Amino acid sequence: MLPYDKTKPDDIEAYAKKLMGKTFQEIIDASKYWDWAIKDSKINYENPDMKGNLGNLLEELYFGYKANSDQEADFPEAGVELKATCYDVLKNGKISAGERLVLTMISYEKPVEEDFFMSDVWHKCRLILLIYYERNKLLAHNTQYKISYANLISPAKKDMPVILEDYNTIINVIKNGKAEELSESMTHYLGACTKGATALKSMKPQYYEPNTVARKRAFCFKRQYMDYVLHTYIVPGKTTYEPITTEDELTSRTFEEVIAGKINHYADKNDKELCEIFERPYNNNKAQWTDLAYRMLGIKGNHAEEFQKANIVVKVSRLEENMTMNESISFPPFKFKELSNEEWEDSEVYDYFSETRFFFVVFKRVGVYYVLSHCKFWAMPYLDLNVTVKNEWQKIHDTICNGVKFSFKEQKNGIIINNNLPGIADSKILHVRPHAQKRAYKLNNGLVVGNIGRDANELPNGEYMTTQSFWINNRYIESQIL
Repeated sequence: MLPYDKTKPDDIEAYAKKLMGKTFQEIIDASKYWDWAIKDSKINYENPDMKGNLGNLLEELYFGYKANSDQEADFPEAGVELKATCYDVLKNGKISAGERLVLTMISYEKPVEEDFFMSDVWHKCRLILLIYYERNKLLAHNTQYKISYANLISPAKKDMPVILEDYNTIINVIKNGKAEELSESMTHYLGACTKGATALKSMKPQYYEPNTVARKRAFCFKRQYMDYVLHTYIVPGKTTYEPITTEDELTSRTFEEVIAGKINHYADKNDKELCEIFERPYNNNKAQWTDLAYRMLGIKGNHAEEFQKANIVVKVSRLEENMTMNESISFPPFKFKELSNEEWEDSEVYDYFSETRFFFVVFKRVGVYYVLSHCKFWAMPYLDLNVTVKNEWQKIHDTICNGVKFSFKEQKNGIIINNNLPGIADSKILHVRPHAQKRAYKLNNGLVVGNIGRDANELPNGEYMTTQSFWINNRYIESQIL
């Protein structure tokens, strides 16, 4: 006899809530299913680090049924799927979803299901028992993590049009025999994430011609969407989002058509006119144009609900009268030693561009003002990321690993210090340049310049140089947004 009614979702949830406040080790120690569970189990219960198996542990040792990879829901009589996922507590005390939520594998062995509501994805996500645990990396083992929340959730009605769009985008790529080009950046809430320990082991031929091999992937709710779920349905009131679309708007147009329409409504108006329309000062600083982009979308802040859920980054580009951009686009600074330990497919650069979608709002200079020209949703194309950027990242990575070389030139104002890191002249898309207030060096030849603690970080060989960040070349951005 199970201690819950497996046919009733509410009863399953009530039983799950008894997990709150318990560690996974306490669940192991108290389980009455131990002898039954370990028999023929694929889980090594003697391993205190069971990454990827914590959900299976709950299934076997707490809910009393064998973990499996069936496409039907975990509690088929109730239509409930069990998912265990983590959240992190940030330095500022706020919480953030720690990972995407994997729903089900994408099969390369059979045709895709064109009807979303008949698909394995829908069977896995229409009613989820979501169990959140805190991922405390200071603890020695995963089984010491504590469960904080257990809630039944379903995709919100207002999110369904976008989820359906995402599903159709993914299956259309697969039907065209191009699953190798799938990327989380091409969709909004529902993604196609990679699965497999190594690229070589995770490659499989596709069902659709030309049957090219592709990395195994799974349907998932993207991490940012899970962050929204966490803050809205699990721990409400933690974050304020401002919606920019309505259900009615999405009945006849796609999400991106609705958003583009809001911006295009103001086409050909200059920045001064827009400031007057939205009753904000015309101060001509960099933040002004980004603020105007959000105002045109109908919100006053920069937390657009749909953009937060979809990991869409707003970028405002200003073109001069000759249709060129003066500035490249910068990204957050990196640590040299952390970068040196990365492999390409595990790198922050790869993760960022394979998961992030951009929304460019483009202004063009006309006289002394910038006039709203157009807007464009954009994700980095597959070949650009996996060939050009990969090679350019690798050169930067190898230069750092092999030891950055410095050269010195005396001038009246002091010593000019150059290095051999690839710059904008050496790349088509990606380069590095300083991302610090002032230069700072501490070199093995005894030279010390600037504030090391504030403006530099350590190289693998123990030297310190000015903190750097990745930049996307302005000429490349021009080619993508025009």
